[in-house]
Amino acid sequence: MNLTTMRTLVRRDLKDEDNSNYRWQDNEIDRAIQRAVAELSRYVPREMKSTIATTSDSRDIDIATLTDRVSVDRIELPVGETPRSFQRFAVYSDTITLVGDTVGDGENCHIYWGKVHTLDGSTSTIPSYLEDVLALGAAAYAVLGQAQYRSDVAGIGGDRADTDYQSWGSSMLKEFKSQLQRFGRGRKLKVGTLYQGDDTE
Repeated sequence: MNLTTMRTLVRRDLKDEDNSNYRWQDNEIDRAIQRAVAELSRYVPREMKSTIATTSDSRDIDIATLTDRVSVDRIELPVGETPRSFQRFAVYSDTITLVGDTVGDGENCHIYWGKVHTLDGSTSTIPSYLEDVLALGAAAYAVLGQAQYRSDVAGIGGDRADTDYQSWGSSMLKEFKSQLQRFGRGRKLKVGTLYQGDDTE
């Protein structure tokens, strides 16, 4: 899967496959895909694990290097214990603050976090089981963009064109978000919240 393939899937859902008379230009489809990727990433982000050194006698951990971050899920400190030791924490901006008795000792910690997915001309981190869901969301955003355009430009497609597109796009967007909630069910998003880790793993 790459951006070109996803664009083809979106056009198929939109019944817009006549390349001599596209209703949506490639840049419009690509923008809709970008919006759908961002929304999908909120529910089912790319799962990441990073190793960052703590600071001695400090509860704060700098996570500015964790770019395109959606969530911080767990902090393992100290690392390598059995069962693993997860700490309670709070997140503000690019700083994790440990909550409780644990403080940094200069050793590494493991940070488990969620990242925005990548979909470009050559690569994709979107799981294969979510590709059709992503195409649905991108189609919804493309149609809603067209509805806005048609409401701004009088006379295009008849008196009800903007209403019809709005209804079509809204229906697809509702289904898209329903699918995201289903696939993201059970996932705990903990950005800016306290997290009490368990030691059962």
